[in-house]
Amino acid sequence: MSPFTLIILSFSLILGTVITMTSSHWLLAWMGLEINTLAFIPLMARNHHPRAVEASTKYFLIQATAAAMLLFASATEAWITGGWQISQLTDPFTTTIITIALALKIGLAPAHAWMPEVMQGLDLPTGLIMATWQKLAPFTLLIQIHQTDQNLLIFLGLTSMLVGGLAGLNQTQLRKIMAYSSIAHMGWLVLIMQFFQSMSFLALLIYFVTTFSTFLV
Repeated sequence: MSPFTLIILSFSLILGTVITMTSSHWLLAWMGLEINTLAFIPLMARNHHPRAVEASTKYFLIQATAAAMLLFASATEAWITGGWQISQLTDPFTTTIITIALALKIGLAPAHAWMPEVMQGLDLPTGLIMATWQKLAPFTLLIQIHQTDQNLLIFLGLTSMLVGGLAGLNQTQLRKIMAYSSIAHMGWLVLIMQFFQSMSFLALLIYFVTTFSTFLV
């Protein structure tokens, strides 16, 4: 991959996340997520290894499914309420679909099975990006809607903590251990977010620091 292409993809990766994090409109947030995903997939497959290509394909299918669910639910919400504002979710059905779509994007259990398999096919720097930077945009959206479907988010958080902690004990490969660690930490973050929102940012920072040190050492 040429340096120019790498710069363009890295810029698009950052731009997509920033658009989603600063947006209050569902359509703009969805566009940011798509820019982010489409910039990350070539970075995953840049080694031209069969396992990297397989991981990229799986990641694309999962993220496309989550994006379709998110767009469908937000469009349905706009049709029902007449507004696209992220902070004004009112319909229980669309709120549930959006929550599940975001859970699928960041790998919360029980929508987590793709993450260890995808992580196993990546090199460590790309795996680090998937375990950290790729969580920011969906997590920002979850923070904005966390009071609309608290029971579902608490269930997802508890399930992720249990699945990530227990399944990680049976692994011998570093990438899969880190994938299950990420699942468990995301569960903790979602659970903390329901009760102490300010503490969730501290937990996210600690997760980033420990994950960086594990992948880069």
